[in-house]
Amino acid sequence: MIPRRELFPNVIEMNYQARRRLGCCVYLVHDRGAWGLIDIGYEDTLDDIVDLIRKMDFRLADCRYLVATHADVDHIQGLKRAKEIMPQAKVVGHRQAARLLAEGERIMTYAEIAAQGISIDLPKVEFDGVIDEGDVLEIGGLKLDVWHTPGHAPAQLSFRMGELLFSGDNIYRDGAVGNIDAHHGSDLPAFIKSLERIRDSDVKWLLPSHGPVFRKDSVHIQKTIDRLTTYLHLADFGTCAIDWPLLEEWDAELVRDFDPAKA
Repeated sequence: MIPRRELFPNVIEMNYQARRRLGCCVYLVHDRGAWGLIDIGYEDTLDDIVDLIRKMDFRLADCRYLVATHADVDHIQGLKRAKEIMPQAKVVGHRQAARLLAEGERIMTYAEIAAQGISIDLPKVEFDGVIDEGDVLEIGGLKLDVWHTPGHAPAQLSFRMGELLFSGDNIYRDGAVGNIDAHHGSDLPAFIKSLERIRDSDVKWLLPSHGPVFRKDSVHIQKTIDRLTTYLHLADFGTCAIDWPLLEEWDAELVRDFDPAKA
């Protein structure tokens, strides 16, 4: 058995446990012998993760849940194999993620990005159940409240456990957020609302899907909200914007004499 490196009581993150980067953050939540995983990452790191779990003296038969925060390939590619290894574990996530992964949809999951030559295997997987806002996952005596926090992706879920929030791809320690892409189903107004919810909550720690855990700071989150709010009115993210005031300015200039030197 190897020591369990808990970030917080009952919470182990597999990159921290391994002391090296395995991919997206994979959180193991445990209590009274029962445990579950929030995300699983790529298939090629699954064996390393399972090996670490065994070495920490967790019985694979005691895994209750394999949770998908959303359907992006870097979070869930190993899900099908994980379910094969731990058939008693329930695969759960948002209904939109369940549909995408049952279909093996490749664009919204980022498995296929032709312009960048990205083509990643995406094994189809069936969910055992869907979860949404207001649901609760129970692991031992622990309760994880399900938050639906869309914006990065329609299926993005976060999970509150006391003063902790497993916050998905909503925000990272440097103020960055999960990719914003119309082909991915990103929604800027929804993203801002999700960040406002996190900002206004009384959670103390954010446990993101990428990068280090960090203390919640409302000023830090507000800076990100302010940045995303400017994107609503710029062409930077195309159809994710709600308008582009520059074109209205141009319309006005087109109907009158226009001298570029005086603009």
